[in-house]
Amino acid sequence: MTDIRTQPEVHGFGLGLRAWDAADADVLLRGVTDPEYLRWNTPLGPITDLADAHATIRYRTEGRLRGDLAQYAVTEGGVVVGGVGISGIDRHMCKASVGYWVLPGLRGRGIATRALELCTRWAFEQEGLHRIELGHAVDHIASCRIAERCGYAYEGTRRDGMHQAQRPGTYRDAHLHARLATDPYPDPGPYAGADPDGDLRADAAPGPDSHAGADPDRDPPAGPGTATAPGITSQ
Repeated sequence: MTDIRTQPEVHGFGLGLRAWDAADADVLLRGVTDPEYLRWNTPLGPITDLADAHATIRYRTEGRLRGDLAQYAVTEGGVVVGGVGISGIDRHMCKASVGYWVLPGLRGRGIATRALELCTRWAFEQEGLHRIELGHAVDHIASCRIAERCGYAYEGTRRDGMHQAQRPGTYRDAHLHARLATDPYPDPGPYAGADPDGDLRADAAPGPDSHAGADPDRDPPAGPGTATAPGITSQ
């Protein structure tokens, strides 16, 4: 088991996950100011310029050191393509929430699906979490499909479960999905990239868009308690 405070790098499904760095501020700003991102997410505080982006990265570093969250930059070929992470970590109940997003222009390639699956397996196998929840606005169909592809079962609708886009204090219904460490892994089958619909697929190893579940997109099935799934490595 890894120590979340060290936030190890994670690799698999053609992607890498690493901690956000100050040098990534411009990429983060581009992602969270994209109109499609803003349509589905209402950050706790506005991120409108590089100073805000740097402050957000510092906040994430501080949260990681406290053990509260682990927000990752998603990379492909060493280039940041989006973000994924867990937050609201409850060590007593061994549960957390997950969110993800992909940069504009890179959606439709299965990045969100692969990043979500990679982060999920890391959280279960290396961080010892038992339950991870994923919420999204009820009309965010793409995010609903990503959740289902990654084995996040639909558990119901939370009335007024999240803010309206960029309108804190006003509300909209949200779907709740969740996955347990004891649930069977998705069976993505072999892949070489991803199809336009974002189905689970892999490149270097057999094994796993649009963008986000609410923020702050194939190996053989592996059962609970197994070692890290083939194709996933932590450093």
